[in-house]
Amino acid sequence: MTLANQDFQAFREFLEKACGIVLGDNKQYLVSSRLNRLLEQEKIGSLGELVKRIQSQPRSNLRELVIDAMTTNETLWFRDVYPFEVLKKKLIPEFIKSNPNQRLRIWSAACSSGQEPYSLSMSIDEFERSNAGQLRSGAQIVATDLSGGILNAAKSAEYDSLSVARGLSQERLARHFDQLAPGRWALKPALRNRVEFRAINLLDSYSMLGKFDIVFCRNVLIYFSADVKKDILRRIHATLKPGGYLMLGASEALNGLPELYQMVQCNPGIVYQAR
Repeated sequence: MTLANQDFQAFREFLEKACGIVLGDNKQYLVSSRLNRLLEQEKIGSLGELVKRIQSQPRSNLRELVIDAMTTNETLWFRDVYPFEVLKKKLIPEFIKSNPNQRLRIWSAACSSGQEPYSLSMSIDEFERSNAGQLRSGAQIVATDLSGGILNAAKSAEYDSLSVARGLSQERLARHFDQLAPGRWALKPALRNRVEFRAINLLDSYSMLGKFDIVFCRNVLIYFSADVKKDILRRIHATLKPGGYLMLGASEALNGLPELYQMVQCNPGIVYQAR
């Protein structure tokens, strides 16, 4: 694929406008590696031609295919471990104490292929096994992502050997999954049915999602500019119920916005509580 500087700049502008992702000056190889196959399939000779095609055919599926290719969909089960332990040991018990008869609502933003929301569902199941009858009204997890293609894969809740090997213990695999065929597993229906998937661009409105007790927005804000990141955090705050919690990625920090969030040390890990 031809990657002229002006074409690369045009593509950077398109990607930031479309989904907020900011590409650095040295990301030409990343763009080439992720788009080469798509450009070959569509018989497009350069990045500049790709941008022009998207602009001239805004309703075609090419725009979504490009965004799918450029967004990072690799993820792990129970990534970093501690967020899910904090959920079981601190956040759910606090919720039950304050809201004994309400349903727990959790938002998994940028859910990719489903590992995070399904890890949350498994964590809730494990809490309920140890604390029978405490979560009286159950829980709902709303999982969102920009990519329609990846959401369709996530909804199936089916994974191959490589996928289940990434962060999922043999004990959890045996307890929470049914084996469909050699090298193919499906999450048990009760855990799958707790999760509702929706296509949401984090640059757009969240008002249709309702209010949440907990938001997991992990390992996605690093791709946005500082201004866009701050805007997203403000709008996430608007979805949180008073005293609700925000969980960010291990390498992410909430700098600023002290009027909206207060940091809570959990040892290990940090969560941010809505003021």
